[in-house]
Amino acid sequence: MLGDSLAAGYGLPQEATFPSQLEAALRAKGRDVTVINAGVSGDTTSGGLARLEWVLASTPTHVLVELGANDMLRAVSPSLTRQNLDKIVKDLKAKNIRVMLAGMYASPNLGQVYTDAFRSVYTDLSKKHGIMLYPFFLEGVAAKRDLNQDDGIHPNERGVTVIVGRILPSIEKFLDEKE
Repeated sequence: MLGDSLAAGYGLPQEATFPSQLEAALRAKGRDVTVINAGVSGDTTSGGLARLEWVLASTPTHVLVELGANDMLRAVSPSLTRQNLDKIVKDLKAKNIRVMLAGMYASPNLGQVYTDAFRSVYTDLSKKHGIMLYPFFLEGVAAKRDLNQDDGIHPNERGVTVIVGRILPSIEKFLDEKE
């Protein structure tokens, strides 16, 4: 999982992070998988692109790309976010690695033009590259006080459990993809 603090598990013990909980959920379903946590807190799509070779050193067969939240929080141009994610997807696919995008929504305070442009990045790239998209990684957790840490941004352990439960069917479908 190539991501930011949402993957890295900011503020959580290792066993409570999304990659750890996802691996446990997949193993409970009889899948022999290892989910590698390649999340770095504070990372942008530019940072993810810059460290892609490091991620590839672990020779993954599938990569869930969860990047863009920090681009949005810094009001990075959606065109730059698109360019970086496009390059990440192309580089992964060139190495015959299956790719799935975990999308992010922009905060409404950035305005309708920005939020629409940002959201379209994920749907457009999913269509362009013929890859799976989970539209909003924080679905069911965003803005829910009881599912987030005190900062209101990062899920707590229960919030991560909700995310895993919601995304699990999509991840299973992703793992079953042949081409």
